[in-house]
Amino acid sequence: MKRFVYALIFVLVSGVTFAQGQAKYVFFFIGDGMGVNQVNGTEMYLAEKDGRIGATSLLFTQFPAVGVATTFSSSNSVTDSAAAGTALSTGTKTYNGAIGLDAQKNRLTTIAEKAKKAGNKVGVATTVSIDHATPAVFYAHQAKRSMYYEIATDLPKSGFDFFAGSGFLKPDKSFDEKDAPSVFPMFEKAGYILAKGFDDFKQKAPNAKKMILMAREGASAVSLPYAIDSKKGDLTLAQITEAAISVLTKDNKKGFFVMLEGGKIDWACHNNDAATAFDEVVDMDNAIKVAYEFYKKHPKETLIVITADHETGGIGLGTGKYELNLKALQFQKESEEVLSTDISALRKSKGNQVSWDEVKALLSDKMGFWTKLPLSWEQEKKLRDEYENSFVKNKVVFEKSEYAESEPLAAKAKEVMDEIAMVGWISGNHTAGYAPVFAVGAGSNLFIGKMDNTDICKRMEKAAGY
Repeated sequence: MKRFVYALIFVLVSGVTFAQGQAKYVFFFIGDGMGVNQVNGTEMYLAEKDGRIGATSLLFTQFPAVGVATTFSSSNSVTDSAAAGTALSTGTKTYNGAIGLDAQKNRLTTIAEKAKKAGNKVGVATTVSIDHATPAVFYAHQAKRSMYYEIATDLPKSGFDFFAGSGFLKPDKSFDEKDAPSVFPMFEKAGYILAKGFDDFKQKAPNAKKMILMAREGASAVSLPYAIDSKKGDLTLAQITEAAISVLTKDNKKGFFVMLEGGKIDWACHNNDAATAFDEVVDMDNAIKVAYEFYKKHPKETLIVITADHETGGIGLGTGKYELNLKALQFQKESEEVLSTDISALRKSKGNQVSWDEVKALLSDKMGFWTKLPLSWEQEKKLRDEYENSFVKNKVVFEKSEYAESEPLAAKAKEVMDEIAMVGWISGNHTAGYAPVFAVGAGSNLFIGKMDNTDICKRMEKAAGY
């Protein structure tokens, strides 16, 4: 009898908890490529920068609900972002490359579409292009992730209230590279106000019902700059989060769902660039802080969920010795991609007649080599050999990764930096490692323990009552 009474009390209490704690406001953060070690490494790096061994906690790792998720797709144990994103947005496995379609290419309904149908406002945002795989899976339905134009034409059909990112990759070229009508008039016809940069957004937002926020005029449409390279006036994920809250709460008593992607964690890991990757994780944490301030004002009605679509690079914290030297990464001032641009500019300015001393001065300034970080004979030889090959012998073979091509000397300098920091990489592509899951707020208890990536969508839907 006592067991029955206790069980009844538990059911009643649980029922009250869910009834009182339905998520009216849902923030879904996706750190693209952000595996467990990307998070752990960032916290250890921050601690070492502070002069101690241990971890300096990010905000989101302190959230009470913690779990891990498997990420395999229907076509392979190693997923791509499209299949993983579709699993996160629809709760259904699909083949690598699919955007909002199942394995048989049938259209799926996304959590964002369900939220909209339930009367909520909806936002989709990223630090890369708005037609890229992860944002696309929340509003588009296409057979291939590379169908950028077709994906963009799905945007106005969604009727969602807010979009943000760097821009659009092929706004007037169809999948088969034929000229096509620009997507921007389509957006405007559908009632979207287009803003370029955060200042432009602030001017236009008061008179807008639906908005698309892009990078400022003249900036790249491919992606926002890495956090390590960001300059004053560059759009940030924290600003995008602030803008999303502004648009989605305006004249809205029903609630909202918003997906915000830290898209360039993945890109930095494809480049095996540890310093840049860790800075990207911090950048996403800064955006989560904006959402958390909103949560503190609406703690009983807000759910914040953070996860990754997959792990990228197979990053290892330690390369043989029982040591790490992550504090060395603080002397890297820019990403491998920008360092490559600097080296190319030096090459051009000198007509390829660049001395070793000039190269050393550049690497000392941008990477801290020699002045801040002593190099071993072997490490200096790596750099000197690459200098001889690409500058003296003029054999310049750019290193290619998923999203970048780099001067060989920039790639070698990054390799030396990771070696000094004792960070290793398995590959330049995705792995099947666990994706971490963190949550706080209404329904956050649903995200504790091991789960599949398809479960995350289903549990958010349950928490929000879509």
